[in-house]
Amino acid sequence: MATSAVRSLREDDRAWVTQWLREQWGGPTIVTRGKSHRADTLPGFAAVRGDTAVGLITYRIEDLQCEIVSLDSRVEGAGIGTALLDAVADAARQAGCIRLWLITTNDNTRALRFYQRRGFVLAAIHRDAIAESRRIKPSISQIGIDGIPIRDEIELEMKLGHGHATRAPSNG
Repeated sequence: MATSAVRSLREDDRAWVTQWLREQWGGPTIVTRGKSHRADTLPGFAAVRGDTAVGLITYRIEDLQCEIVSLDSRVEGAGIGTALLDAVADAARQAGCIRLWLITTNDNTRALRFYQRRGFVLAAIHRDAIAESRRIKPSISQIGIDGIPIRDEIELEMKLGHGHATRAPSNG
């Protein structure tokens, strides 16, 4: 399988980023912790093979903390998600951030496994937080992966050290 290159998003990427977010997230608006984010306007990185995007990550930095707003890969098990995470961790470190964090939902057990294998730890469970998110973005499904009702936000974090993220090695 061909290798992927990770590069920063450019202004001429915005149209495909918006389309990608429509396909993966139902639109470019993503809600975390009661805040609405237009992910297609945020900084991020693309994983590309030739001229084809195979992965996308978006993030925002505030108060020395970097929130991963979205992460998707079209090819699983090829290291794309890990490479995108590493790119954001490096950008966050360069910006002086001390914490990298994200929100996933209680139904997304695959994401929970993925992030924990890469050194993220559970930071908080925000019970019934999705009810507030649905007031902001009514299109959020009631039922998620494997038929699990979507109710809670799960916050994961990674502390960023000096020159490295404090994370365990991974296999992809």
